[in-house]
Amino acid sequence: MKGITILFEDENLLVLNKPAGLAVQGGKGVGTSLDSLLAMNRKERPLLVHRLDKDTSGVIVTAKNRESASVCSAFFSGLRPGIKKTYLAFCAGILDERGIINDQLIIKGKVLTAQTSYNCRGTMDLTNYVKSQDSSISLAELLPITGRMHQIRRHLAQSGHPILFDDKYGDFALNKKLKKTLGIKRLLLHALSIYLPPSLVQGGMTISAPLPDYFLEMIQKAGMKIPGNST
Repeated sequence: MKGITILFEDENLLVLNKPAGLAVQGGKGVGTSLDSLLAMNRKERPLLVHRLDKDTSGVIVTAKNRESASVCSAFFSGLRPGIKKTYLAFCAGILDERGIINDQLIIKGKVLTAQTSYNCRGTMDLTNYVKSQDSSISLAELLPITGRMHQIRRHLAQSGHPILFDDKYGDFALNKKLKKTLGIKRLLLHALSIYLPPSLVQGGMTISAPLPDYFLEMIQKAGMKIPGNST
């Protein structure tokens, strides 16, 4: 599967690094999806147990048998604690050093509780790229405590810090300017790592996905260090 790398595999799980722009599942207007590629390239198709947005890159877990899929689904649905997901995102404005966003989300007509904790890993003034009064951005490490649809994107947007190049919840005027000046067009949200507990992987394990080139380019232009890298 071109552009899709295997991050981990055992007899029960297949963990992949999904590229941005690839839908996880088929549907209206979707040609190729991760699900269809798995069906074409694997004798026994791995089963989806959670989702990533089409434009979000990074770690995604699939199950190689129905038993494992059932156990994984219980974890990802929140019925069993233990899985920890970490995302990285560039967002507009200056975030506090750390915090928790508790805004409720309305999904399919229902008001649902949702929590996202975050740590700010750096800020940058974009005055050289965008001539506006509010031209600062933050690099945030995000840990969704609940798993609602579009939770991170919606939480950051509702708190006044939309993710850069988010074409659904973002600051469209800022995105338009940055596309021209920075030359980056992808949603700057990456599923950086996932911790799988011992009941899923022997001994428990954190699996990480390398940052895509455009994300590294943004970090370089922002003059920041790659999170977790001391050099």
